[in-house]
Amino acid sequence: MSGYSASEVGRLLGLSAGQVRSYVRSGFLSPAPGPSGDMRFSFQDVVLLRTAKGMVEARIPPRRVRRLLKKLKDQLPNGRPLTGLSISTEGRKVVVRDGSARWDPEDGQCLLDFEVADLARKAEPIILRAARVARQTEKEQSAEDWYDLGCNLEVCSPEEARDAYRRAVELEPFHPDAHVNLGRLLHEAGKLAAAEAHYRLALTAKRDFLEAAFNLGVVLEDLGRADEAIAAYEQAIVADPSCADAHFNVARLCEKAGKTAAAIRHLKAYRNLTEGH
Repeated sequence: MSGYSASEVGRLLGLSAGQVRSYVRSGFLSPAPGPSGDMRFSFQDVVLLRTAKGMVEARIPPRRVRRLLKKLKDQLPNGRPLTGLSISTEGRKVVVRDGSARWDPEDGQCLLDFEVADLARKAEPIILRAARVARQTEKEQSAEDWYDLGCNLEVCSPEEARDAYRRAVELEPFHPDAHVNLGRLLHEAGKLAAAEAHYRLALTAKRDFLEAAFNLGVVLEDLGRADEAIAAYEQAIVADPSCADAHFNVARLCEKAGKTAAAIRHLKAYRNLTEGH
């Protein structure tokens, strides 16, 4: 079964199952219902609940905690591992770091400082056990089951996550999210041609898929195919004109290609989108 039960989440975070359910009733997050009516939590849910616990312990008012968690949930990376994140405080700011990027979901004083990678290590036995059960009951698993399992496996075993996504697309050949996640993991493993193929399949299934188009642009750059990369980034901009990174990458590639007018246009768009951020 994909995800974590309330008791498993409780053990990871040092809470009782009743306390976990209390956080849910308070509106801090909304886990998916399981087949038996129980709650099933994703790893992102666990990260958000760990954040909520820290803020509650710091006596942040519940209404403010809910508001911050909603903003944080919208800002967390979609469809890729969360293990590179660090959530901490600097003065009166809650700061989230993701590699070199950093952001403040909302001003506020709270005593919160933890590495998501540490939480992932604690969660690893649970999700690996779920993967073993899924393989033993393979015929009962749907494409969505394998996709959900892949998302959870990314925090501890990218190789097993790739296998889960492959199983998902075998059952549902036009599952865009499974294709883009599989493509990203292959891309990270240096298998560029295979990654390109899966990004394109994701776009075949869902033409306005921002992440697939942007990632396709990146892998095409890595393959040295600049003109095709520009076209992919432009497809990402059509999907979401506010994608500042796509504008910046097009501007950079156009400048290298001597396309000065296009470079200036996209650089201006990038600056307009990022001004004040």
